Amino acid sequence: MQPTSLSRRLAASPLAPVAALPLRFATVARHNASVLRRSGSWLVRSRENACFTYDLTAVNREHLAWFTATVTGRPVAELREYLDEVEADTALRAHMREVLATGPRRRTCDHLVRYARRAAAYAVVRALRPDHVVEAGVHRGITSCLIAAALLRNGHGGLTAVDFDPQSGELIRRGPYARVVDRVVDDSVAALGSARVRKGGIDLLALDTYVDARHETAELEAARPALTDRAVVLSTTSHFLGSLASWSEREHRAFLHFREDPAEHWHPGEGYGASFPGAGQGAPTGARTGTTAHVGDAGDPPYSAHAGDAA
Repeated sequence: MQPTSLSRRLAASPLAPVAALPLRFATVARHNASVLRRSGSWLVRSRENACFTYDLTAVNREHLAWFTATVTGRPVAELREYLDEVEADTALRAHMREVLATGPRRRTCDHLVRYARRAAAYAVVRALRPDHVVEAGVHRGITSCLIAAALLRNGHGGLTAVDFDPQSGELIRRGPYARVVDRVVDDSVAALGSARVRKGGIDLLALDTYVDARHETAELEAARPALTDRAVVLSTTSHFLGSLASWSEREHRAFLHFREDPAEHWHPGEGYGASFPGAGQGAPTGARTGTTAHVGDAGDPPYSAHAGDAA
C-alpha cells in the first residue's frame, strides 16, 4: 500500500504511536494466532515432551547445505547429496521407528523422526570421513544413529557416545549401527579427558549436553589435546551460549552458526555452531599430527577423503 500525504503527516505527528497501535496489535495477533494453530495441532498429533523433532523449510534446508559445505570445505552440491541421502535412507528410518515404538520411552516420543539440524552431523561425517567421532550428550541417540549410519556408509571409522544416563542411547544399542559405537556412561568432562575417549585422536566432536557455558568450555578444554589438525567441533547450544565462539577465537579457529527455521511447527528452532580450521585463523588447535588437511592447488578443498575412499 502506497503511503498518502495524510499518512505521512500522521506518522510525523505526536499521535503516531496511538494511530499505529491497531496495526501493531493486528501484526502481533496474526503471529500469535499462527503459533497457537501450530501448537494445537502439535498437541494432538505429537507425543514429544523434549528434544523436539520437525522438518525444516525448503530454504532453511538449503542454508543447512551451505553451512555444512563451508564447515567441511567440500562443494555444496556434494553436501546436498548427503542431506538427500540420509532423508532417503528407509532402513535407518525403519530402525528408528521400530526401536522408539518398542522402547521404554515410547509414550513420550514420536516414532517418525524428523532430523532437521541433526542431518548436518550425518553430512559432515560423510564429507570428512573421520576415523574417530566423539559425541557428548546422547539422550535417545538420534544424532548418534545418524553419525553411525554415515560411518557405515563411509566404510570405516567409529563413534564414542558419552552420556551420564545409563538409559540413554536406545537407538544405538542394537542393529547394524551398534557395531561402530562405543558407549561410555560417565560425566562428559571426565570422559573427554580419559584415555578411552582420547585414543586415536578426535576428528569430529559433537557437543549436546545442554548445561551451561562453563561446562561446555570445560568439555572443549578436556578434548582439546586429542583434536586432530582437521578436527571439527559441533555444538547444539550455540544459539544461546557463546562458549564455542569464544573458544574458537582463542584457539585461532573459524566459527559459524546455523539457525533452524522449522516448517509448520510451534517451536522457534535451535541451531548448530561449528568450530573448524579456517583460512586466515592461524594454525588449528590440537596436539596430534599425521592427519593434516590436504594442501594442494588453489582450487583444492581444505579436506580430502582418505586414500581409497570414494570421493
